[in-house]
Amino acid sequence: MYLPAAHACQDAQWAARIVREHPLASLITTDDAGMPQASHLPMHLQVHAQGGWTLLAHMARANPQWRHLQARPQALVTFLGPNAYLSPTVYPDRERVPSWNYVAVHCRVQARLIPAQDAAGKDRLLKALIGEHEPAYAAQWRGLGEGFQQRMLAGIVAFELDVQSWQCAIKLNRHRPESHAALHARYAAGTDDEQALARWMRDLGLVEAASQPGGA
Repeated sequence: MYLPAAHACQDAQWAARIVREHPLASLITTDDAGMPQASHLPMHLQVHAQGGWTLLAHMARANPQWRHLQARPQALVTFLGPNAYLSPTVYPDRERVPSWNYVAVHCRVQARLIPAQDAAGKDRLLKALIGEHEPAYAAQWRGLGEGFQQRMLAGIVAFELDVQSWQCAIKLNRHRPESHAALHARYAAGTDDEQALARWMRDLGLVEAASQPGGA
């Protein structure tokens, strides 16, 4: 992605937070004609002891994109967190223009498809997703009967995406401290996305949490 130094974040913990809090990703591949294709898929992040990342996901077997991924296993995965309009009125001077703030992560990945006959492997992957989003559903899934489970597993293609590199953008005017107080006040009183960005500003230490609306 286009990533000016003022917005780049090299801290893996902040990047992982974006991925975990906003797991609906865009998986971008190319088809046989070289045209980009995208699917929106929930993904589960695994962080290894050495610091590497793997993303777990699946799609419907009817979705032709898995064939593109099989033929060309290098792909791009993007995660977009909260985002909101940036008004120039937050600056003390008037020679400013509107912009847009956001947090995002892009991952370049190498895909490994789980073989169609590996029902146990697909089941383990699904349980990782279930464990992240609704652990209580695991008991219901186990009780649905082997026949139903096998039909459901046959209808998906599951895959692991080894993250080769990632970029993290935190565009929150970190390089413009003169705007922080007004920007935070505006976001803290705004929409859900704006309030989420206000929390990011507090967590990043751009404002004093205890003295701001919604702070500790």
